[in-house]
Amino acid sequence: MELKPWVLGPGLSLMLCDSQPCAFSLTGLCLNSLTILSFCKTPELRTPTHLLVLSLALADSGISLNALVAATSSLLRVPHRRWPYGSNGCQAHGFQGFVTALASICSSAAIAWGRYHHYCSRSQLAWNTAISLVICVWLSSAFWAALPLLGWGHYDYEPLGTCCTLDYSRGDRNFTSFLFTMAFFNFFVPLFITFISYRLMEQKLRKTGHLQVNTTLPARTLLFGWGPYALLYLYATIADVSSISPKLQMVPALVAKTVPTINAINYALGGEMVHRGIWQCLSPQGSGLDRAR
Repeated sequence: MELKPWVLGPGLSLMLCDSQPCAFSLTGLCLNSLTILSFCKTPELRTPTHLLVLSLALADSGISLNALVAATSSLLRVPHRRWPYGSNGCQAHGFQGFVTALASICSSAAIAWGRYHHYCSRSQLAWNTAISLVICVWLSSAFWAALPLLGWGHYDYEPLGTCCTLDYSRGDRNFTSFLFTMAFFNFFVPLFITFISYRLMEQKLRKTGHLQVNTTLPARTLLFGWGPYALLYLYATIADVSSISPKLQMVPALVAKTVPTINAINYALGGEMVHRGIWQCLSPQGSGLDRAR
């Protein structure tokens, strides 16, 4: 696998390691790590519903970690800023990033369905149901991410050459068939489930006046966070993607880096119980109470 030559404008090679994208990656990693820690240390959070939030936090932590690896790789190869880990490292980086991205999207849909089940059926989500959902999300994500390693689809360097992702530059039948099949099951179906679940929940809870959940942000996060990637990939199936400048091609990746932070704020910091669990992990008094117990 050869690194594609890209003509970069002045300072464009620094784009991926710009302070804002790196700050979003670090913020997303820290916030989601706190969510994971609070789930492990706070017994009140160990519920089936919060298990779905834990799955999302694990996926978003993986996305942020993937972005930080890409940022670090660009620093290791100054002044050329090219991927330093070779072809096998590129495949591993692309696979890990794709697994966590798909798991994040599908975990958001699982949370939406779980909330609909909880608020509209007035019955607690069962442990076996939550565990089955989490296993299904991660096995499905790993399955789809492994297909490019087996020949359906292909991982390659992104335009700036500092990280790896699904190769959309070819635009051939192999890529097109994989893209449409993967996008249907891993973007449009989860987006539909998320939108419908919150829509039905909003219609029912507005009548009782007990609407305590943000019913618009999750679907918007999926659409605006991952939609630019979908548009770029769809464009690559009908036109020559090289007509788009490398700078514009990197916009979807930069937008996607904000998703872990938004999810952490919405699902963890926005939830009273998880918020309280995070505060207990950070508070010395909370830690002292845990040791006393």
